[in-house]
Amino acid sequence: RVTLVESGGGSVQVGDSLRLSCAATQFTYPLNSWAWFRQGPGKRREGIAALYTGDGSTYYTTSAKGRFTISRDHAKNTLYLQMNNLKPDDSAMYYCAAGRYVAEHLEEREYTSWGLGTQVTISS
Repeated sequence: RVTLVESGGGSVQVGDSLRLSCAATQFTYPLNSWAWFRQGPGKRREGIAALYTGDGSTYYTTSAKGRFTISRDHAKNTLYLQMNNLKPDDSAMYYCAAGRYVAEHLEEREYTSWGLGTQVTISS
């Protein structure tokens, strides 16, 4: 397990950018799969971006591709999600997650550690 704390959410306008951060501490074993999920009002939690540190592979859902970028600073043990050209449908609680031996990188069930989330609200 690991403790994950998200930050960087807020209320912005359509077309603006935000960068979310997820600080990881208290590792009990190595983790190599990191992801961002989100859950909008009345919706299921969905995976939007994932990173496998073994080979640097990244994975994005269709709605995130081309607008969002996932990255990780190994020295700081921090995961990031750069979000550009934000839209009202991007409004949600955003969660970071970590796991090991992940096969399906955007599937919620694959991850064992979760943060409490940071709220993102996009207004038009």
